[in-house]
Amino acid sequence: LLMFLTEYAEFLHCKGKKFTDFDEVRQEIEVETDRVTGMNKGISSVPINLRIYSPHVLSLTLIDLPGITKVPVGDQPPDIEQQIRDMIMQFISRENCLILAVTPANTDLANSDALKLAKEVDPQGLRTIGVITKLDLMDEGTDAREVLENKLLPLRRGYIGVVNRSQKDIDGKKDIKAALLAERKFFLSHPSYRHMADRMGTPYLQKVLNQQLTNHIRDTLPAFRSKLQSQLLSIEHEVEVYKNFRPEDPTRKTKALLQMVQQFSVDFEKRIEGSGDQVDTLELSGGAKINRIFHERFPFELVKMEFNEKELRREISYAIKNIHGIRQVLPCLFTPDMAFEAIVKKQIVKLKGPCLKSVDLVMQELINTVKKCTKKLATYPRLCEETERIVAGYIREREEKTKDQV
Repeated sequence: LLMFLTEYAEFLHCKGKKFTDFDEVRQEIEVETDRVTGMNKGISSVPINLRIYSPHVLSLTLIDLPGITKVPVGDQPPDIEQQIRDMIMQFISRENCLILAVTPANTDLANSDALKLAKEVDPQGLRTIGVITKLDLMDEGTDAREVLENKLLPLRRGYIGVVNRSQKDIDGKKDIKAALLAERKFFLSHPSYRHMADRMGTPYLQKVLNQQLTNHIRDTLPAFRSKLQSQLLSIEHEVEVYKNFRPEDPTRKTKALLQMVQQFSVDFEKRIEGSGDQVDTLELSGGAKINRIFHERFPFELVKMEFNEKELRREISYAIKNIHGIRQVLPCLFTPDMAFEAIVKKQIVKLKGPCLKSVDLVMQELINTVKKCTKKLATYPRLCEETERIVAGYIREREEKTKDQV
């Protein structure tokens, strides 16, 4: 009974240790953040898992995502905005996720990053809950009444206003109970919000989130059940197939061989398309490297080509005169077709070197990709060797045909 009456917290990275002082919880979060991201405002997608036990809170699971950073500071990378955006989208894109879009009331709602990202993945606003903070910091004479009444930017689940502790309150050790009383007093006394005070505030937000989460789980559970049942039937079918498996059965060996070859084909295709399950973080490889060859290396080789405009003009002049022979060369608007073709063909020939070099680079990367894919067949050396030989041979044939076309 005492365990249920005592408030405490546990971190996943500190298993077995219970925190009863929530100032220590805050310090542990800061220490763990610095350990993972460094001491100078770095970022990381690795979550800090915190579980709070209390008889005064409802059952909720919240994922606190960072706000969008426009300008990198400290040790943050130049593409910090895109990295944070990708991190947020990774979570909110899931259909079984409710989005809590938090926006300060003292900013223009139309410029809210939270609502903008939520609208990208939830255009109908069906799983987005709006939270408006800092209502007590709005300019005198202004309010967020239209927003909280869901008239300005409507959401299916509406908006809830809250008033949190200021940094001064936190530094002054103002406890949560006093903060909740002050919040309640603010809504009851404000002329723009007193008519909706029962639908505002942190306690009401907790209640709504708990209710919405319960309803959302109930709505998404049938789809989960159907998916799990489908997977279970598939696994049971495989069990039936392999229950009477005999290693010496030649039909089994043939089927296993075909499955491995098919898997090799899928792995190779994924490495070229960039959708593989293993991502190389040390160097470019597969389709990314081939893309770089075509879009960076090949144009670079073209730029390196020597081009003498004076010499080219002289060649054009000679070509035009040679085509006319003993006839007088008269001024004309267009270059004669034969002279144009002769000059163009000569210039195109200069492209042969960079083209062949690019072909060699692409073919080499394809061979390297084949070798990486055949590593999964290492337990079958003969199959690995034959697969690599056949595919590499086919690639070489295509290389020769490509060079002939060049």
